[in-house]
Amino acid sequence: MDLSFVDEVVLPRSRDDLPPPSPGTAFLAGGTWLYSQQQPDVTRVVDLTTLGWPALTVHDDALEIAATCTIDSLAHAEFPEHWTAVPLFRRCAESLVASWKIWRTATIGGNLALSLPAGAMTTAMCALGGELTVWTPDGGARTEAASTFVVGEGRNTLAPGEIVRSIRIGETALRGNVAVRKVAYTALGRSGALLVGRRGDDGVTLTVTAATVRPSVVHWQGVPTAAEVAAAIDAIPETDWLDDPHGEPAWRAHVTAVLAEEIRTELAGDAR
Repeated sequence: MDLSFVDEVVLPRSRDDLPPPSPGTAFLAGGTWLYSQQQPDVTRVVDLTTLGWPALTVHDDALEIAATCTIDSLAHAEFPEHWTAVPLFRRCAESLVASWKIWRTATIGGNLALSLPAGAMTTAMCALGGELTVWTPDGGARTEAASTFVVGEGRNTLAPGEIVRSIRIGETALRGNVAVRKVAYTALGRSGALLVGRRGDDGVTLTVTAATVRPSVVHWQGVPTAAEVAAAIDAIPETDWLDDPHGEPAWRAHVTAVLAEEIRTELAGDAR
């Protein structure tokens, strides 16, 4: 869709070229959502792709993912063999209701910044303990856990003028075993619940998304009991369960509990 209200497009080559915050400014990483519908409030677009960030950088102890890295690049990249958790990237990508055309354009940072409950890249980053680097408009930067970045349906902690620069995932998480469960009303429908369990040297982490308006992440030092997992699901506030045409709150809570126990059982047996 044409953005008929836009009268300025900024193509920054360095951070110094980024304009100061102002109403009507939209930051573009992939643009699949931005161009999907009318944006009457957007009068200026800042194209972050011209900054030339490397999509993926493999460090000795971590993976750094640029906000402008496409879903396709992350899902099909080759990583060190001992990073046993990286198949999660493709599993989460496949849970999106998106064609290969979207995969090649939509970005990890864009999926996070859009902050929709069914944003599966948010799921992956939370499940692997991702840490966001956010550029602030004063020239500084701040870091934030992916698990706290999304605070509600379509809402996050970004202040005006802030930009997600990258996501860092530590090697401990990348060496873990993961288990994924998704449920939807229809085979190719939007996720009603998307859960990821991860077991590693740091214990077991369970991430609940899509069923809730914001990610719910619980961590245990060892493999939890069935009762502990059930209690963790029960502890999710009633107001966090999403209510939309893709699932009612009671149904989402029920299937989440069932899938969480399946994940616990799989990780307890070290299955992959």
